[in-house]
Amino acid sequence: MSLAATRMTRDAPAALTAGSMITPPHRGRPEPVRALLPLVCVLALGAAAPAFGQQPGGGDGTIYMGTYAESIYVIDEATLEVTGQIEMDTGIPIDITRSADGERLYVRDATMQYVEVVDVASGRVVDSFTLSHRNTHFRFRGMAIDPQERFVVLNGRAYAKELDRWDVGPHVILRVDLDTHEVTDTIPWPDGEEREFVRLIFSPDGELLYFFADDIIALETEGFTEVDRWELSRPLEFGMGRFRFGFPQSPHAEEGVFTGLFRTDDPVQGRSMMGVARVSLAERDVEFYTLGPSESVEFQLAPGGQRAYGLLEEIGRYEFWTFDLENRRIESRVPFPGRPRMALMPSSNGDLLYVYAAGNTIDVYDANGHELLRTVEYDADMTEWLLVPGGP
Repeated sequence: MSLAATRMTRDAPAALTAGSMITPPHRGRPEPVRALLPLVCVLALGAAAPAFGQQPGGGDGTIYMGTYAESIYVIDEATLEVTGQIEMDTGIPIDITRSADGERLYVRDATMQYVEVVDVASGRVVDSFTLSHRNTHFRFRGMAIDPQERFVVLNGRAYAKELDRWDVGPHVILRVDLDTHEVTDTIPWPDGEEREFVRLIFSPDGELLYFFADDIIALETEGFTEVDRWELSRPLEFGMGRFRFGFPQSPHAEEGVFTGLFRTDDPVQGRSMMGVARVSLAERDVEFYTLGPSESVEFQLAPGGQRAYGLLEEIGRYEFWTFDLENRRIESRVPFPGRPRMALMPSSNGDLLYVYAAGNTIDVYDANGHELLRTVEYDADMTEWLLVPGGP
């Protein structure tokens, strides 16, 4: 069956207010997942690659790789071989969110209009919805899934194509029921301040929705009224500048705890400083320490939380950084021949580092010596990359 034959019908009512209904397209695809893709080739720098059995493994996790082939490749982390392919109905997947229980994936398409729900066990799309209808396109910039999967919260805006112009609606936050596909609430903007981009994170129990603006605002999830506010826009200590922290999410982090780099201004010396912070939203607690002048380095937590790794990307200058979180220091900075547009992820067991993004390859490095072990090549360029560690 061709992809075009399985692509869903894009019809749904146009109203975007409470009480609107979003009709899911007809699924009509009972056959199993397409035959497994073979791994195209495995290359090692300067030499032929040994057999997979002779290569160090990264653990027993699973990698979900969105591709321009309008599908998600399911990759076995132990071998980095493709073991399955999940076909999308709406086109190119650019964002993959895993449900709290790990049984489903919520996938956003490249047009930012469609959400498809994938059953992990069967590897098939089991549901989908859109807020677009006829000449009105609703594009959402962000999505947060309720941990109990009762509803999804989307922030975006509607674009209506008229005969002579586009009518662009305001930025809104909508609550969509995942069973009925009905828009049940239009959530008011905290402080009445409309935003194009906003970070939304649920508490692990689903009772709070954290809204990240200048401050962190906690909304209860029944009527979406403010119940708490954490004024992180203020300096953490006297004499420090504003605390700038991105709340990075990692497959190796504790639930509800965020560890990453923060940046602040040193008003005395007039320079930007960088450090590591560990933030617990539920406890409203911040542990932090500075490392030195700020640099454009990426940060990824390693399994166990005692180490982290980073990528420094500048034109003609690429480095692996190793952070010793237990002793609060930078352990090493190792130059390596990088490439434009890289992303980094430690393996499930912490022994390997994966360098990927903007292409069809994964470079596998030893986490200790930073030696390139091999480069794995696939037959489609990637758009998204999600590592799910194995085990409980």
